[in-house]
Amino acid sequence: MTRPTRLYLASRSPRRQELLRQIGVEFEELRLRESASRRSDVVERPKAREPALAYVQRISRAKAIAGWECMLLRQLPEKPVLAADTEVVLDGKVLGKPADDAHAARMLTSLSGRTHEVATAVAVHDGEDTRTALNVSQVSFRELAPEEIERYVASGEPFDKAGSYAIQGRAAMFIRRIEGSYSAVMGLPLYETADILRQMGYPVL
Repeated sequence: MTRPTRLYLASRSPRRQELLRQIGVEFEELRLRESASRRSDVVERPKAREPALAYVQRISRAKAIAGWECMLLRQLPEKPVLAADTEVVLDGKVLGKPADDAHAARMLTSLSGRTHEVATAVAVHDGEDTRTALNVSQVSFRELAPEEIERYVASGEPFDKAGSYAIQGRAAMFIRRIEGSYSAVMGLPLYETADILRQMGYPVL
């Protein structure tokens, strides 16, 4: 069987694109529907009493399968579809992404001076098999002053970010300790991603 030389990335995230390029993976972006005015391909909402880590894995798997279905619907060449989901978890609760300035400020205030989990699941679907992996990292914030939170929110960086912050951006100065994977906190666990791709016969490096 000929090894695939490319895959689809079912994500708009420039951070995930950057991380895949970092390990030499060739890919094409495959956009899923996310507009509020149209039916989304994947509804990103925890089920009642669904554990946070189970939710992250379910969403990553659903995105990969939805990407495969979109590929078939658009009559694109068949290639494996990679998807991921990253969530900030505090006290067992998924924080999600901020809806507005006030929501972002509340999230950051709740993270101030505390340690939280960043859970990132990656999934690859090839039409027959879906392989997944999960990385859970611990991130500790220093105490944040209200005026710091206000300035950070005003920068616009928290928006479209899980937990209202980006580790690769200005929020790096808030983080005093990480236990786990920097790339996973950024949006894609490279160790786990490369391991899955190797298992599926994809030439990594």
